[in-house]
Amino acid sequence: MRATVRSGRLVVDEPTDLPEGTVLDLVLDDEGDQLDQRERNALDAAISRSLDDASHGRSAPAEQVLEKLRARRVG
Repeated sequence: MRATVRSGRLVVDEPTDLPEGTVLDLVLDDEGDQLDQRERNALDAAISRSLDDASHGRSAPAEQVLEKLRARRVG
């Protein structure tokens, strides 16, 4: 989904199947990162472990994870 800023407001003009009133958290798209090869390898390994966990049923709904992250930020 893409949005444009007009007069200080986000304007989204994208078709969606989301129910009316759905609230979305928008995140700015980062053009890249500054990871070195060691950091990239560590990230790739962490992603692989996460995918393995998910394929074996060791996962949590995204909303639950986001709530925990928000609580850390506030508390």
